[in-house]
Amino acid sequence: MWGVFYFLAFILEYKSTFLGILLEFCLPLICIRNCINNVLLYDIGTASACYGNTPQGVWIAAASDALWNNGAICGTNFTVKCTGPTNPFPHPCYEGKTVTVKIVDHCPGCGGTIDLSKEAFATIANPVAGVIKIDYERI
Repeated sequence: MWGVFYFLAFILEYKSTFLGILLEFCLPLICIRNCINNVLLYDIGTASACYGNTPQGVWIAAASDALWNNGAICGTNFTVKCTGPTNPFPHPCYEGKTVTVKIVDHCPGCGGTIDLSKEAFATIANPVAGVIKIDYERI
């Protein structure tokens, strides 16, 4: 029983140091994730914010808060191109490949600008990379 109290005392005593270290190393990663045009894999297995349960195919994407604009982006098509890695995965991009996707959902917690379906992601990059840098253009 006393072991729990000693552990809690230890945590409380070093909490500020731990938080400092956590913030020092994690905040830059959060900024990198949110400040660069990144793309993630999007799971199409659920209803979408734009079309409910009506399927829209596999060439789809979800828009982050940066693009969402209260749903005004729904149905908009984008051409997306992989421009490089965001993690140690070497050379994830498929040279010269682009994909056109339709925005069908909102991804409020996503740091990436556009989250692609797995089919769309696999067209422009190796899915093992998970997250990539992109350029995109509204069409």
